[in-house]
Amino acid sequence: MNRTAAATPPTRTTYRHGDLRRALLEAGIDLARHGGPDAIILREATRRAGVVPNAAYRHFASRQDLLQAVRASALSSLAVAMEAELATIPPDASPADRARASLRAVGTGYLRFAMTETGLFRTAFSVPDEVEDDVDPSKAGESGLNPFQLLGAALDRWVDAGLLPPERRPGAEYIAWSAVHGLAVLLIDGPLRGHAREQAALLGQRLLDLVEKGL
Repeated sequence: MNRTAAATPPTRTTYRHGDLRRALLEAGIDLARHGGPDAIILREATRRAGVVPNAAYRHFASRQDLLQAVRASALSSLAVAMEAELATIPPDASPADRARASLRAVGTGYLRFAMTETGLFRTAFSVPDEVEDDVDPSKAGESGLNPFQLLGAALDRWVDAGLLPPERRPGAEYIAWSAVHGLAVLLIDGPLRGHAREQAALLGQRLLDLVEKGL
């Protein structure tokens, strides 16, 4: 038996075509999915990617850099979840019905993502960040819009359909967002976290009713 050959470690096959950045990002996403933002550790990501820690620094100079990239991916996934709800709106709905359904779809998708992808949801909002004028495409869904922009588009439909007076449009995103995000946090980290999924969904729909009336 060739002892030299036997002692040679197997070739790493964790990533292909030299796309180490993608491999590290996917490892970070998996860590966040199961453990939230605190689970994102650069050394663990490199171990999962099958490379030595120093190899990561060409792509992510620090743990914070990796966290920001995972956070952007989480926001993109949230946008996709919201878009999936928007896609269920009947194409022949009237402008008013479509506007109402759009706002509700955005909120429903947001809450559903919080409940089903809790680790990524926590990661998405783990770092204070500006949301207005954010054009980072890595945070967007398939439509090219990020979650905040999807909410804004839904509220614009309300104005166009005559459901929301134009003078009440400025800042409306923050009214709707704070209400839905607050419920999401109560459901995943607060006193409502023990509620059954069906009951949580009912609470979500009742909250969206209140948001509509409040606008």
